[in-house]
Amino acid sequence: MARTILITGGGTGIGRALAERFAGHGDRVVITGRRPGPLQETADALAGVTGLVCDHTDPAALLRLAGELPERLDLLVNNAGGQTDFDADGATDLASYARDFRANLDANLLGAALTTRALEDRLAAGGAVVHIGSIAADQGSGSYGAAKAGLASWNVELARTLGPRGITANVVSPGYIAGTEFFRDKLADERRAHLIAATATGRPGTLDDITGAVAFLASPAARHVTGQVLNVNGGAHTTR
Repeated sequence: MARTILITGGGTGIGRALAERFAGHGDRVVITGRRPGPLQETADALAGVTGLVCDHTDPAALLRLAGELPERLDLLVNNAGGQTDFDADGATDLASYARDFRANLDANLLGAALTTRALEDRLAAGGAVVHIGSIAADQGSGSYGAAKAGLASWNVELARTLGPRGITANVVSPGYIAGTEFFRDKLADERRAHLIAATATGRPGTLDDITGAVAFLASPAARHVTGQVLNVNGGAHTTR
């Protein structure tokens, strides 16, 4: 049976790869993002995918989005976000530090929380919410890491809230994933080599590694997996 899926930040990178995977299995997929161009390009390229422009940090924009979405959602993937420090102007005064810190919190934590809250009543029993986190939550990286750590902590309460309806809530936490726009073409070869060397597998992560993890958490096989962080980093950060 075809599911209805919303993927935020779905125009490029991990979001686009997720849209391609789920649409390829016959699901109806809605992707969102702030940039109309990539959204339209992805929607045009993938059958069964619809693109809608939305800034997920804006409550008014989310209410407008809700009016355009189906009444039932089987899966919500909170993928929108990213390291906003890459877009900062370099100012170091206290007001600029506060602005830049809030930018990462808004993009990576508040946006996911607002989106889930706005659409919570539409989540179908037996459905799933999956957030895209980051290895930075466990290894640092300033306000970006703090935002992703907050996302994982907030998800624990979300899992308890949604659990009585048979809805799971989990975080997929990638390490370095090749083939995305995350580093804005600013990743030096030396840094890339260091990230790969930190893994036990000796390779960068791939988009398929992430889409496979999300697909599992959204599948019938994972109905008793909730409130968890699934690390997909090749052993660069380990748990026990």
